Amino acid sequence: MAPVAVSPDAPVFNTKRDGQALEELSDAIDNVNVLKDNIKKEKGLYEESEFDKSKDKTKFRQYEDACDRVKNFYKEQHTKQTVAYNLKARNEFHSKTRAEMTIWEAMEKLNTLIDESDPDTSLSQIEHLLQSAEAIRRDGKPRWMQLTGLIHDLGKLLYFFDAQGQWDVVGDTFPVGCGFDERIIYGRESFKDNEDFNHPIYDTKFGIYSPGCGLDNVMLSWGHDEYLYHVVKDQSTLPDEALAMIRYHSFYPWHNAGAYHELMNDHDKEMFKAVKAFNPYDLYSKSDDVPSPEELKPYYLELIDEYFPNKVIKW
Repeated sequence: MAPVAVSPDAPVFNTKRDGQALEELSDAIDNVNVLKDNIKKEKGLYEESEFDKSKDKTKFRQYEDACDRVKNFYKEQHTKQTVAYNLKARNEFHSKTRAEMTIWEAMEKLNTLIDESDPDTSLSQIEHLLQSAEAIRRDGKPRWMQLTGLIHDLGKLLYFFDAQGQWDVVGDTFPVGCGFDERIIYGRESFKDNEDFNHPIYDTKFGIYSPGCGLDNVMLSWGHDEYLYHVVKDQSTLPDEALAMIRYHSFYPWHNAGAYHELMNDHDKEMFKAVKAFNPYDLYSKSDDVPSPEELKPYYLELIDEYFPNKVIKW
């Protein structure tokens, strides 16, 4: 793969991070995040996905068979994702702008991370984003959903900025500030070294929240989903369904295993359907043909401009 061209005016980043390790870990996590779709056939957004019907989903790896890298990752994540850390991460997010660049420049930046390691080991991020978007496009889903597929993993740019490792960038997400549910991957026991485990408030069923409070009022473990959600919600005209797809696409205990539904309000119940409709395009598009970024760029640049009034985004 040819190196990504970078404008002389583009922001300078610290790229001396282990990009290959991040991408291999992210891919390994994706490979075991198998969702058995139960989407009811409806019109438009909720019409059943077509692109993945011929795919053998049993070949996706299960967590019990996951490699040590994935298991060690979750051990670290479940130990370090505390209430204190999440409050600190959100405060740092609001305290500064890390970079200013367009959506496409952000995609190329994330792609540069992959190219600097070893592009032959896996698909680059820009290719995965285009695969997701193109699968949604082929199924005739709304234009805003195509764009959501294109940008849904751009929060991995966090790895260049405030991340302390990989544990606060990728992986399944879950609430902090209330009890760690057994349906989180590897169960409650995997949190035993977390300082909030057995906390008299944080580790109770509702913790600092209340039944039906709504997920907008819940802190989800900080990572690329939560980061991008906060970046996009005030800088785009994307609908609530798109924001939910971005924020919750890694919240598997909720949308796959049925945990934390007691915290939902009526709005969350509608967003739940949207996240379920999006999920197959994230999981199962990686086996599709590799798209050509240059051929597809004009179409997606127009799509980006349609939903991002300010072309330069504050990251």
